[in-house]
Amino acid sequence: MPETTYLDAIRTAMIEEMARDERVFLIGEDVGAYGGAFKTSAGILDQFGPGRVIDTPISEVAIVGAASGAALMGMRPIAEMQFIDFITVAYDMLVNFTATSRYRVGSACPLVVRGPAGGGVHGGPFHSLNPEAMFMNRPGLKIVAPGTAYDAKGLMKAAIRDDDPVIYIEHKYLYRRIKETLPEDDYIVPIGKANRRRAGKDLTIVTWGAMIYLADEVADELAKDFISTEILDLRSILPFDEEAILESVAKTNRVLILHEAPLTGGAGAEFAARIAEKAFDYLDAPIKRVGALDVPTPYSPPLEAAALPDKTRVLAAARELLAY
Repeated sequence: MPETTYLDAIRTAMIEEMARDERVFLIGEDVGAYGGAFKTSAGILDQFGPGRVIDTPISEVAIVGAASGAALMGMRPIAEMQFIDFITVAYDMLVNFTATSRYRVGSACPLVVRGPAGGGVHGGPFHSLNPEAMFMNRPGLKIVAPGTAYDAKGLMKAAIRDDDPVIYIEHKYLYRRIKETLPEDDYIVPIGKANRRRAGKDLTIVTWGAMIYLADEVADELAKDFISTEILDLRSILPFDEEAILESVAKTNRVLILHEAPLTGGAGAEFAARIAEKAFDYLDAPIKRVGALDVPTPYSPPLEAAALPDKTRVLAAARELLAY
C-alpha cells in the first residue's frame, strides 16, 4: 500500500466528503485554480467545478460570513484560511454569530474552518500562529488539531459531518514530512477522543499536533534510563477527553503538558486546572507545563528555535518532575 502524506490525507478527506455529500463545498483564497497556497486543494476544482470550489477575494470575514450563511441554509462548507493566523480577522463572525447560532435559534451551523498553523518553518510572527486557546472560551465551537495523517483524514471527515462549527488546525510543518499507510475503507476519528500514543507508568505527557513527535523524542531519551513515559495525544482540544487525561494521571502520578503555543494563557492551563481539581490526590509532583516563550514567533531560524519548545527544555522539565 502506498503511503499518504499529512497534506494528502486532508485533501483526500475533502474529496471523499464532497463526493459523498453534494452539500459540501470548499471556499477560500486561491483554493480553486491555484490549488491552495500549499496545494491542499490541488485538482479539486477540476473534479467538482467552480460551483463547489469557490475562489474568493482576500477577506477572511467575507469567507467565514458567506460560509456561515450557507451552513445555516443547509450546506456544509469548508472555509480555508490561507494561513490560520488570519482567522483573527473573522474572529467576530466566528464567536458572535457562528458559534452562537445553535444556542440562539436552534439551527445547526455545520462549518469547518481550516488552515495551516504552527512554527518551525520560519514563517515569522504573521504565519506561525497556534490559535486554539483564543477560541476555547467560546461555547459553540469545536477545535481539533491532528498530528498524524490518519487523524488528519479521520478528523476532517468527522468535522465535515458534524453539525457544529469546527476549527480544524492543520500543522504546516507536518504537511509533507509525515507519511502513513491509511485504511482504504471510510473511517472517522471521533471528535473529543484522545489517543494513547504510548503507554507508560512513570510520567504522562499530554500534548497534541506537531508536539507529539517532540514527546516521542523525549520518551525515547527517558527510556534509556528505564523511565516509562505515557504520551496522550489529545487530537481534540474542545471538547477534550477529560476522562483519558485523568485516567492517565491516576496511573503515572506525574504530568507534563506540552504545547507549541505560548505558555501564558495557553490551552494547557485549562487541562492543568482540571487535573488539579479532579486528580489532585493522585499527583506525586506539581503539574508541569512547557510551551513557547511569550513572544511573537521570530522569523530568524535560530531565534525561532529558541522560542519554541525543544527536546532540551521538555527533557529538563520531565526530569524535574521525576526527581520528586
